[in-house]
Amino acid sequence: MIEIDGSYGEAGGQILRTSLGFSSITGKPIRVFNIRKGRRNPGLAPQHLTTIKAVSEVTGGELRGAEPGSPEIEFYPGPLKGGFFKFDVGTAGAISLVLQALMIPAFLPRQGLTVEIKGGTFVNWSPSIGYLENITLGILRKLNFKGEIIIKRHGFYPKGGGEVLAKFSKADLSPISFLESGKLLEIKGEAIASSDLKKARVAERMASQAKKELEHELKISPDIEVKYVESFGSGGGINLYAYYENSITGASAICERGKPSEKVALEACESFIKTHASGSPIDEHMEDQILPFMALAADKGESAVKIPYLTKHARTNIWVIEKFLPVKFEIDEGNKIISCKKIY
Repeated sequence: MIEIDGSYGEAGGQILRTSLGFSSITGKPIRVFNIRKGRRNPGLAPQHLTTIKAVSEVTGGELRGAEPGSPEIEFYPGPLKGGFFKFDVGTAGAISLVLQALMIPAFLPRQGLTVEIKGGTFVNWSPSIGYLENITLGILRKLNFKGEIIIKRHGFYPKGGGEVLAKFSKADLSPISFLESGKLLEIKGEAIASSDLKKARVAERMASQAKKELEHELKISPDIEVKYVESFGSGGGINLYAYYENSITGASAICERGKPSEKVALEACESFIKTHASGSPIDEHMEDQILPFMALAADKGESAVKIPYLTKHARTNIWVIEKFLPVKFEIDEGNKIISCKKIY
């Protein structure tokens, strides 16, 4: 059994998600303790419980300690199963974070894996589902990962109720050398708000401010779609997708009560401009997400990726991955490159 201290590094749910994903692939049982220690609400939250139960169901595994607020779990994985599964976070917990754990083993089942998940699509401290659909999957396709995400309904905090269908196919992952983004070709985006905010022109104001900021800073006119959606509660956000010759980067920001729509747009723009200025082919949010797949492709050769800066999430993910696979990550902080190779 692999023992994993959940208080290491960023000490969040990522340790749990990555551990579950690799446990399901390797068949190695895990004990994760000190889960989210030091957080305001330590232990397992609803979205973590959904993630644990989802991974357990697709492997036919055995769980111990999977209760609300629990600081420790044990997981004994069974054989990976493909097919169709349905999961419900039950709150506005992030659908994207449940998918992050499932995507690690999702490329292995012969018949593929299809999941329908209910929860939140724009949630603080997590990638928006639009980011996962356009940026995460866009980058992972460069490693031959195969998947698609269909947003059936958006869900906003605190009511949730979003619904997403994700389909993954069996794939043979390939290593990647990802060191340059190339020329910026275009910026697209979507300003999304619940239909009850249409009168206040929330989506139009986000789109207008983002266009103004990006035209001023980068001398490029983005194509940002305005969308109003039916949902169980008020909410919204903006996603920006930047397309380069060799890569895609993204940025998102979420509407909150009392925060002007223009400020939401500026937050997304500032995040994107920071990545663009770094010259990195991936943004800071993709940095830790690509690492599991670099490790899983290590049998085919070494991978390397240039990063904007080393995040605590990335360092934590490396620590977890190296507990499961015979791989070694090397961090060149001077040149801002993370590489991964198999240890023989």
